[in-house]
Amino acid sequence: MKNPYDIIIRPVLSEKSYDALPDRKYTFIVDKRANKTEIKQAVEAIFGVKVESVNTLRQLGKMKRLGVHLGRRPSYKKAYVKLTADSKEIEFFEGMAQ
Repeated sequence: MKNPYDIIIRPVLSEKSYDALPDRKYTFIVDKRANKTEIKQAVEAIFGVKVESVNTLRQLGKMKRLGVHLGRRPSYKKAYVKLTADSKEIEFFEGMAQ
């Protein structure tokens, strides 16, 4: 198994992700090669919670322009993690949803 800290890159802190916190749904940027099972095991290992489901999406990087030069921001993979009803909340996000 891969190191869980290599799979979970960072949490997503946006208005949409804050709105989902009361429903016990958390959003993370994850490694592009990780599958749902690996993401579930990594979240459970890092935060000590029980995961009910994992939904993922791949986001293509935006096109950016500087004068006549074109470039692209990096692509990434996002995971929406839903915790079970009997699981504790993730401490990192406590106090953010009010």
